[in-house]
Amino acid sequence: PAFRRFQREFLLGYLPALTADWLQGPLLFQLLQSRGFLRSQIAALYSCGFASNVTFGLVSGVFVDRLGRKKSCVLSSGLCSISCLLQLSQDFLALAAGRVLAALGTSLLFSAFESWYIHEHLERHDFPAEWIPDTFSRVALWNSGLAVAAGLVAELVAEGLALGPVAPFLVAVPFLALSGIFAGKNWDENYGKSRPCSKACGEGLRGLLSDLRALLLGLVQALVESILLIFAFLWTPVLEPHGIPLGIAFSGFTAASAAGSALFRRGVTGRLRLQPL
Repeated sequence: PAFRRFQREFLLGYLPALTADWLQGPLLFQLLQSRGFLRSQIAALYSCGFASNVTFGLVSGVFVDRLGRKKSCVLSSGLCSISCLLQLSQDFLALAAGRVLAALGTSLLFSAFESWYIHEHLERHDFPAEWIPDTFSRVALWNSGLAVAAGLVAELVAEGLALGPVAPFLVAVPFLALSGIFAGKNWDENYGKSRPCSKACGEGLRGLLSDLRALLLGLVQALVESILLIFAFLWTPVLEPHGIPLGIAFSGFTAASAAGSALFRRGVTGRLRLQPL
């Protein structure tokens, strides 16, 4: 019972932030297009966010450990909220700043929350390490459902609130506020080891270069991510001229992704006993 209470407390802080993150995906290109920007300018805004995510991703672990993981979770919600509000602007630089803040907030979202949970699970509550996968399997299940729902909600609010493609970004703000306030009030603070950023990056680089399989895995993952980012930029201008509701299409993509993950798990652990190469 104590573990379930702790698990529920984590999910109540984490899932609203994931919901807000998914809400910002379906109509981003359409929003920027509605501001009158050329496709090359929209590409620059996308690239600005991607580059910021990569750059901050190199140091986010060290940053989170030093600042404090709870503070980092709250900061993630704050940065993403400001980014969503900046989408109301017509100014290119303001929108570029919004892309940078969104990238920083997202980088914290996918590092600080899980780091906080693992430390609390093992160090403060002394729960068995074998129980950690149960929590993250629940996160994965909820995350898939939230992704599908986010596309539907984005489509509904964009049409129903008469605000157009900026509506999902405004709807995301209360979810971010809920996540930040809940974490700030109910979670305890914890910290990681304080170490120089250069040392942490150097250790990671040496680990890649010393293990060929790890290096190859990283290269494959980088190629897959690059394909997904290209797809994220191109799917809207390809589908929009055909009158396909973008939120519904987004839900279809995320549902297919969730189905693929489920089939993979079934293939690896079920009767087939498939082995990844």
